[in-house]
Amino acid sequence: MNKIKHLNAIGKGQFVYDYKYDTLTFKIKDRDYKMSVEFQNFAIDIDTENFVTGIRIFDVSKVSGLKKIIFKNLVHGDFKASIKDNVIAVRLNFVGKMRNMIIPIFSEKQNFTQQVSAPISSKYPIEDSVVTVPEIRMS
Repeated sequence: MNKIKHLNAIGKGQFVYDYKYDTLTFKIKDRDYKMSVEFQNFAIDIDTENFVTGIRIFDVSKVSGLKKIIFKNLVHGDFKASIKDNVIAVRLNFVGKMRNMIIPIFSEKQNFTQQVSAPISSKYPIEDSVVTVPEIRMS
């Protein structure tokens, strides 16, 4: 039975939104990059300890169906990722502000949850792991 590795990155999460290219990037600070897994509008970064430590969502307003201005005004969020049997699952929740109104993004309250799952090539087997970032702030 494999023991699942855990990374609790409290205070290490940061995100940035590029309005011009409509790209939302999340990463965990102070991690050593190893590789990326890319599919559809997503790129998922994995570090040298085989933890998911970042994600980029290209054309995020189209993926979410929300206006770009909401992503420009993100306030905070949380992130959870796991690798199990060479399948990556990522869950993001963000909160944005528009005209001083709080708008949940990728959350159950908004009735839009974005969970990304992707298989990893068997030529790069990766140990099972879980990453939790309970509070993400704008970088």
